[in-house]
Amino acid sequence: MAMNVQSIPGVTERINQVRLLTAEIINKEILPNENTLFAWRMGGRSPSDSEKEHIRELREDIKAKVKQAGLWAPHLPEEYGGAGLNFLEHAYMNEVLAYAQGAAALFGVVAPNSGNQNILVKYGTEEQKKKWLLPLIAGELESGFSMTEPDNAGSDPRSIKTTARKDGDEWVINGHKWFTSNGIRADFFIVMCRTEDPSGPADRNDKMTQIIVPAKTPGVNVIRGIPVWGRESDHCEIIYEDVRVPLSNQLGATGSGHQAAQDRLGAGRIYHCMNSIGQMWRAFDLMVERSTSREVHGGLLESKQFIQGFIADSYIDIQTARLLTLHAAERIDTGLDARTDISATKIYVPAAYSRVVDRAIQVWGGAGVSGDLPLAAMYQGARTLRLADGPDEVHKILIAKNVLKRHHAGEYWDFGNG
Repeated sequence: MAMNVQSIPGVTERINQVRLLTAEIINKEILPNENTLFAWRMGGRSPSDSEKEHIRELREDIKAKVKQAGLWAPHLPEEYGGAGLNFLEHAYMNEVLAYAQGAAALFGVVAPNSGNQNILVKYGTEEQKKKWLLPLIAGELESGFSMTEPDNAGSDPRSIKTTARKDGDEWVINGHKWFTSNGIRADFFIVMCRTEDPSGPADRNDKMTQIIVPAKTPGVNVIRGIPVWGRESDHCEIIYEDVRVPLSNQLGATGSGHQAAQDRLGAGRIYHCMNSIGQMWRAFDLMVERSTSREVHGGLLESKQFIQGFIADSYIDIQTARLLTLHAAERIDTGLDARTDISATKIYVPAAYSRVVDRAIQVWGGAGVSGDLPLAAMYQGARTLRLADGPDEVHKILIAKNVLKRHHAGEYWDFGNG
């Protein structure tokens, strides 16, 4: 089934161009080959060596077409080989790109490398960019992002206990991390550390610093890949024990780590939500397709009021999620304060995503939870997103604080202006 993407009245010509070009590649190159390209995601058998070579050639062919279309690495500036899309263009692109699970990698967007690339572009020195960024973009290196800790709330980076102290011309790092993404394959990690008076109070953001740590540095102990949803993963538990790296491996100014993390997470929340909308779109199409072809109890599913209700509810969920996310993206793109909108989006979209996929699974029955369809993986991803990038409860607190702060300043909320 092809994704139906048409031009959107009222948006820029560039946004329409990006969406249409992305949809063309998704429909012509990726969806017809999805079972081959992403068989490992569907829980199928491991491919043979000859099949692996065919998959590699197919992936490289698609990547070449993406580059020819000018869509490669949309998150990177053109001077670093990217498409140079602005924030809103990239957000609109993601809802199309995510229609096919795993397609982002074929467009040069692979987490956590893409997020680390953005950090290095913004905070890296020229020497750091030469040593770490350019090989990362070229695919010569892999990276990991090491922030979350098992004994501290991941929703509050200020509670981090991993320390980096200066000893001569080196940082000495000690700490315990987990869910360090891409931890098994990474050649280097960007590690969030507490610097300057690590014994002080945890409510000051200017104590956090991000430091580049090569994976082979003595004292970097990768303990395990943490199983996620009962499957092996490359989200690793790592113990840093007297790890020494040069002071020059520090990213940005001392104490800029919290802001760097927020720069990464704020944009990431919008991109993740637009990805979720693309996945909802796919689940919706699959549900409608099934309802018009499956006969049960004397008629097609589409004739049953339960199923008609599913279709209506999912339409409402998708449209609401999409407009809420685009509103937040537009505020970010125009430089307006979007913190409340980002939090509202981050709460609503994963919950809507779960509902939409759940209905599609129900309509497909047993096939919906099998590896033959992408729905089971979507369902797990939707539930995970309610934790990733800050749990729902923290974002609800932030919304309430922002609303009450304005109220106590003698001002009611203006929903027309956020």
